[in-house]
Amino acid sequence: MGGRGGWGSGWPEQQWGGHGGPEGHGGHGSRSGPPPWLAGLFGQIAANAAPPSRAPKVRRGDVRAAILDVLRAEPMNGYQVITQIAERTDGAWRPSPGSVYPTISQLEDEGLVEAVDDEGGRRRLKPTPAGWTYIETHADELAGVWKPFARPEPREAGSGDFASLKPEIGQVMNAAWQIITTGTEQQKRDAIDVLVDTRRRLYGLLAEGDVQ
Repeated sequence: MGGRGGWGSGWPEQQWGGHGGPEGHGGHGSRSGPPPWLAGLFGQIAANAAPPSRAPKVRRGDVRAAILDVLRAEPMNGYQVITQIAERTDGAWRPSPGSVYPTISQLEDEGLVEAVDDEGGRRRLKPTPAGWTYIETHADELAGVWKPFARPEPREAGSGDFASLKPEIGQVMNAAWQIITTGTEQQKRDAIDVLVDTRRRLYGLLAEGDVQ
């Protein structure tokens, strides 16, 4: 095969300390981890296995429900309402003033929210008696507005999700690379046996899953 040691062609000397390529011992300045192309491949696997999540889509009426729900805690002004919604959703949803303030005005027109002065003379919003009745009779509706933003339950270690596997795969890659670059011939032969056995056992797990 072309290249060095059967690992493909074109190992830049300046990239790996100038001596030995993938089978050498590296010499001065050689890296201890896998080559960039292998790390890049691993990153691509991660990208394919775990696509970036999108923020939940806000539905019509969610702003109204969220305002009423956050006002249950204490009176607050419009800016505080926006801040509280952002905090309740870990920053995933921060409604704009252009959607919050008109909704507050609508709730005031419906008699569900009113503005009052606190001890410092600052205007605050709070539910009216009719507003409290609405909140109590629509508790499920108000609680449901936060469900799309809820964090998923953490999985136990070894549950099989890619986030748990990723650090283990990375450590296996590093260990294999150390054997390749610095191991003795016997260690390399033993490593092949370990990797072959591991590959077979992994396929065995998949086979067990197909039997169900």
